[in-house]
Amino acid sequence: MRIKVVIKIIGFLLMVFSLTMLPPMLVAQVYDEQTSMPFSTAFLVIFLIGLVLWLPLHNCQDELRLRDGFMVVTLFWIVLGTSGALPFMLAEQPHMRFTDAVFESISGLTTTGATVLTGLDHLPHAILFYRQQLQWLGGMGIIVLAVAISPMLRVGGMQLYRAETPGPIKDTKLTPRIAETAKALWSIYVGLTLLCALAYWSAGMTAFDAIGHSFSTISTGGYSTHDASIAWFHSRSIELIAILFMALSAINFSLHFLALKWRTLKPYLKDSEVRAFMTIIAIIGLFVMAHLWLKGTDKAVHENAIESLFQVVSFITTTGFVSAPYYQWPSFVPVMLVFVGFVGGCGGSTAGGLKVVRVMLIYKQGVREIRRLIHPSASLPVKIGNRPQDPRVIDAVWGFFALYIVSFVLMMLMMMEAGLDEVSAFSGVAACMNNLGPALGEVASNFAATGDPVKWVACFAMLLGRLEVFTLLVLFAPDYWRT
Repeated sequence: MRIKVVIKIIGFLLMVFSLTMLPPMLVAQVYDEQTSMPFSTAFLVIFLIGLVLWLPLHNCQDELRLRDGFMVVTLFWIVLGTSGALPFMLAEQPHMRFTDAVFESISGLTTTGATVLTGLDHLPHAILFYRQQLQWLGGMGIIVLAVAISPMLRVGGMQLYRAETPGPIKDTKLTPRIAETAKALWSIYVGLTLLCALAYWSAGMTAFDAIGHSFSTISTGGYSTHDASIAWFHSRSIELIAILFMALSAINFSLHFLALKWRTLKPYLKDSEVRAFMTIIAIIGLFVMAHLWLKGTDKAVHENAIESLFQVVSFITTTGFVSAPYYQWPSFVPVMLVFVGFVGGCGGSTAGGLKVVRVMLIYKQGVREIRRLIHPSASLPVKIGNRPQDPRVIDAVWGFFALYIVSFVLMMLMMMEAGLDEVSAFSGVAACMNNLGPALGEVASNFAATGDPVKWVACFAMLLGRLEVFTLLVLFAPDYWRT
């Protein structure tokens, strides 16, 4: 491993991240709040640490390899989660312990949306804005942002891009140069954020709430500026806007790029993953609506329909917004919503979960094995969109799924050992590993009452899910360190 170039990049990215402390400082000034000190202190500390790491090695010209990219991305998310906790620890309200502050920071950056904070309605605007901003930066990945704005790194950007970008197929570039690809992705990301903010504002949100919720909607993060989440606004219009932009953010961003480039909706209509994604939403949404109606809820049919669709879209996109007390819904519906979160959004989106394309491949591989029992000599390729898939991709998906299940079980057992009951431990790991946020049982609303061991396991689960398992676990392989 080229340790010098790794340290150089970590230092540079820390200096970039320190600049994110400036917008909350501006918000504090706008609202005349005496809350800028934690952010100014954090800015100086993070910038100086980055400068100390980068300056002695800024002339290092070593070529970055793929294995170095894994180390850079993993280290940076760990360092970022720790340094991002500084404002929470330095602020007077809320004044958070180290564990709680790191949990909140990592949850924001990984777009999980789980929280240990309560009383959001009474927190300073600067702190609330900072939480939302963390999710927005983590949504597309600050590594991709750095690749977009910093050719000065003089190292292979593709290695960072491949290690950071979510999804099972990571070698597709939208443009010939990887920096241009990252810029294109961020341009679409920013554009969707602006449209979402304007839509929220026009529907009745204040400018502050509209900007904050657009950050967490487009990043599929789920943080809110209110304890009651989207339910606080009591607006079906806002819920419908959220449904639209959550779904758009959970679709592969390369399709947005192609749709804008060709000025047509054909990229969406022809994509089999998008069709499967929308089909799942429609089927589960109708099922939840029918179940609530049959169980005799006292709401009108159209209100049940909107609430059902909202929660299904919120869970499958792993956003985690709440428009109703879903955990009080009858029968198995809350558990089914948690399982929907396992599916997640499309590959190449900001959503978490397994990703729809992986679920499709696993299902089609299972169907092929059944057909092989009937026709042992037949050639039966696995196809996505009428295109046969490389066996290596299928092997990688099964490897991912196996590691995912093993990791999930181990972390669930660790949470149970730390004091959670079975339902809380299962849903807690599901909420964190899928970067979902909402859970059931003791952690249905937040993780505030859980012990520190549970929170550290949750932090690891959030990082594991955000980095798509392989990127993090590859560092534990002996072969990684042998050359």
